[in-house]
Formats: sequence, structure tokens, C-alpha cells
Amino acid sequence: MGKKIIIVGGVAGGATVAARLRRLDENSRIVIFERGEHISFANCGLPYYVGGTIKEKGDLLVQTAEELSVRYNLDIRIKTEVLSIDRQNKTVEAKDLMSGTIYRESYDYLILSPGANPIIPPIEGARNNPQVFTLRTVGDAENIVNYIGQTKARTAVVVGGGFIGLEMAENLKDRKLEVILVEATNQVQPSLDYEMACLLHAHLRQKGVKLILSDSVTKLDGSNVFLQSGQMIAADLVVMAIGVRPESLLAKEAGLELGFKNTIKVNEYFQTSDEYIYAIGDAIEVKHYISGKPVHIPLAGPANRQGRMLADNIYGMRKPYRGTLGTSVAKVFDLTVASTGLNEKILKSEQIDYRVIHIHPSSHAGYYPGAKTINIKMIFAPDGKILGAQAVGHKGVEKRIDVLATAIKGNLTVYDLQDLELAYAPPYSSGKDPVNFLGYVAANVLDGLVETVQYYEIDAIVKAGNLLIDVRQPGELKYGKIADSINIPLPQLRSQLGRLPKDKPIYVCCITGLRSYIAVRILKEHGFRAINLDGGYRTYASVYAAQQIVNKDYEISADESGRAIIEKK
Repeated sequence: MGKKIIIVGGVAGGATVAARLRRLDENSRIVIFERGEHISFANCGLPYYVGGTIKEKGDLLVQTAEELSVRYNLDIRIKTEVLSIDRQNKTVEAKDLMSGTIYRESYDYLILSPGANPIIPPIEGARNNPQVFTLRTVGDAENIVNYIGQTKARTAVVVGGGFIGLEMAENLKDRKLEVILVEATNQVQPSLDYEMACLLHAHLRQKGVKLILSDSVTKLDGSNVFLQSGQMIAADLVVMAIGVRPESLLAKEAGLELGFKNTIKVNEYFQTSDEYIYAIGDAIEVKHYISGKPVHIPLAGPANRQGRMLADNIYGMRKPYRGTLGTSVAKVFDLTVASTGLNEKILKSEQIDYRVIHIHPSSHAGYYPGAKTINIKMIFAPDGKILGAQAVGHKGVEKRIDVLATAIKGNLTVYDLQDLELAYAPPYSSGKDPVNFLGYVAANVLDGLVETVQYYEIDAIVKAGNLLIDVRQPGELKYGKIADSINIPLPQLRSQLGRLPKDKPIYVCCITGLRSYIAVRILKEHGFRAINLDGGYRTYASVYAAQQIVNKDYEISADESGRAIIEKK
């Protein structure tokens, strides 16, 4: 007789492990307890159902309980909550939420896949407030849609600027609501570093989202939302999107060991501190693939992979989980934002030595219509190991981040990026793909061919009396320039060498860092110490020029060539 395996929770992890278990063994009895109504649904699609891009609720259902049960011969019990675990007797206590019946079920192996719950902070007036919503289930999405329709809501406050917050801001705008996004830190999308997030800030504002940074909600009173700064916003509904908390209470009450941020602690085979109980998905602690540190990374992709690997482990095909890289992508109106690995904030906090480059290549060959700029940041170690990457742009973004994520998993270095043979045709890429270009630029840094300075350092350097040469053409400067820089167009540089000092460093910039790199090489070959502004004026302007213009009630963006576009609010 086969094993009896109980799974607590469906969706990505639970449904995946159940299907794989059945494919490996026809004889085991597999029971799934799911507290909600749906056993397998596309929770990543929920914001798009709210916005109307996904028209029918049924399109969100990957498989119904009936379909999954018949296909894989599973005992699926929806609307049933597991109340407790008796580890000594290897049973769980379950409650049928429809009838109220409480009963016990035995197991040989128990798999916990309870997921994570949206965080509702202890804000006065937030609890039990019919105007406050979170988004985790199909029912949550339906509630928001129905509320907007019934109340004719016109204004929404979204609290939190992570994935869900950004996606909800866009989709509520699609519902024709005025949207105010409130984020307690100085940037949206925490997987990005600040200068990359600034590209999203400008775009959100251009799309009509009122973005409030470095402020937090302190109180809800009727339709009024009060902020720490003293500002009051009148809103018809509030969406809490400040993050999720692992649902680990069941494990804690059973005496299982907990880990980072109250996650369920598991080993590399997803085994908890009880040899007969396993856990996967958004509730567990994982180690970061690069740093090896314990982290909580609630993403659908890792949960699916963990489910498959766990089933293999239970049936003797030992496959250790080597960590989560955190590769992610999101649509933010017309932009795509993606990242993988560690960002600069984390590396600084962990005191890990690293180098940074920014490039701004086109998504495909510039002569083929429709090319758009991709803003890419790559972080790497002094030995060439790739530590992380971030990208923001209109198209071709996720392709490059996927290649870099694969390179990290394959232990490739920045030098290997130069040699990658990637698909090329003018509508899709360039002869030198942006990923190849990252390899070239990073190798130049590591090989000592160029010394760089970052966007946040250059102002102080110039104020200290150092020379900054802008090698763009004079006509380009009307789109913005760094204060006190001197314009010497690249074609004229060699003729001006006799006028430049050799007793102190010369800093060089252009729009993206490419022409200034050429200038640096010319200067170095003639005996000067020359330092390139990494990412050029484009990276600098994404932070500083945007701040200045926003303060004057204007917005800044850039066209495909990297030139600034200034628009009144």
C-alpha cells in the first residue's frame, strides 16, 4: 500500500507537488486541504482582473478542484482549514468551513504550503474597514471590482510601492480612478537601487499617479487618509500592498522550528525540524543563491520548482535546493522592470566588495523602427562574478535579465558575457547584444582600461574644483548638463589636449558613457589620468535632473536616444 500524504494549501506550491507526487506514484493517497474556494489559480494575474485586462474570473483558474481531482486522482477538500498538527500521532485536525465539522486525518508525510498573507499594519481605522482591501485571492479581486462598481469609487490610495502596489496603481488607473501611491521609503520597487527606481517615479507621474514618497499612513477615518507628514487625502478605497507575512502559525503551534522573519525553517530538501513534515513556497526560509544568507523571497516561480523537487525527494530522488536568486519582472504602465540577484543596497549592508556599471543600449538595432532604450545596471565582484542586475525599459528588458540570471546560475563571469552567442536580427537585437555590451564594459573596468565614478559622487567632485569635460555636441546640452562642466565635443578633444592639466584627474561624461569612454582612452594614451562618469548624463539625470524639475512642477523622461523630455505636470 502506498504512502498517505497530506498537503496543506494549494495554488503554486501545493498543487504542483500534488501533481508531481501522483505522476511518480499511482498508489499513494494524496489529500489536499485548501482553506479557500480555489485550489489552483493565477494569483499573479489578480491585479489585471481588477483593471479589466483579464475579463473573466474563470480565466484566472488554472484548474478547478474537480478537474485536478479527476486528472490526478486526488482527494481535494476546498473550504477546509487545518487547525492543528499532532506530530506525535501524525494527524491533523481539520475543519469543514461550510458545515463546521471538525475531524482528524492521519498522514505518513505532511507537506505545508500555506503561502503568505498580506500585511495590514497597525494603523488606526484600518482593521474591519469596508474601504480597505488587500489582494491575495480571487475573492479579494472580486471584492475590489464589486466595490468600485457599487460605490462608483473615483479615488484610490495604494499603500506600498512593491510589485502589487505598482500593478494595482496601473490597474486602478485603467479603471479610471485617480490613484495616489504612498510609499514609506524614498523609492518604489525595493529590488531596485534608487537611481533605477527613479525611472519608475517619473513614469508613474507621467501616467497620472500621484506619488508620495518617504511618507506613511498613520490613520484612516472614514474617507480620509492621514499621513505622517500631516497631509490628508480623501479616498474612496484603500489598497494595502506593503508586503506579505509568511503564514507559519500552524507550524509554530506544532513546535516546528521557525527561521528568518518567522518563516518555516527547512533544510535543502525542504524537510522541517520534523522528519515527516516538509514545507515549500512563500512560507519558508530559503538561502539566497549568491550570498547564502537566509531570506524570504515569496515568488511563484521558486514555489513551483520547490513543489516538483519536494515530490522527487519524497520518492528518493534526492535533489537539494540550492537557493533562490530572486529573479523578477513587472509591468508598470508602458515600462518593464526586471531584476536578478543582489542589489547595491544589500551588498553595502553586508560589506561585500563590488563594482557597478550602467549602460543604456537600444532594445534592437537602431536603424530598425521602434528601437527603445533599455537602462541596465550590473553589479559584479572584483573577480568578475556577476552579483546582480537591474533593467528598466519599454521592451527587451526581461530577455536580458533572464540571460543574466542564467549566467549567474551557470557560474559565468562578466568575461563570459562577451562571448555569449545570442540570437540576432535587426527587429530583436543588435550585433552586439546589450548582454555582450555589459561584458565589454565590465571587463574594461576590471582590466584597468577605464576608471569610473558614480552619479552620486560627481557633484561633490566638481565642487571640489576638479575638471569635468562633457564630450557631447553643443546642441545636445540644451537637454541638460551637469553644473560647471566644460563642453569639449569628442571630435575636437585631440586638438585641445595641450590646454588640459596633467597634474590632476580629468573627469569625462557624455549622455550614456560610451563617447566619454572613448575620450578617456584618448586622454590616458596621452598621459592624462581620466575618469569616466558611469552611465553618463542619462543615469545622473534620472536622479538629480528629475528631482530639480519635479520640484518646479515639471517631469523629466528621455527619448530613445537618451535625450531628456521635459513636460509640465
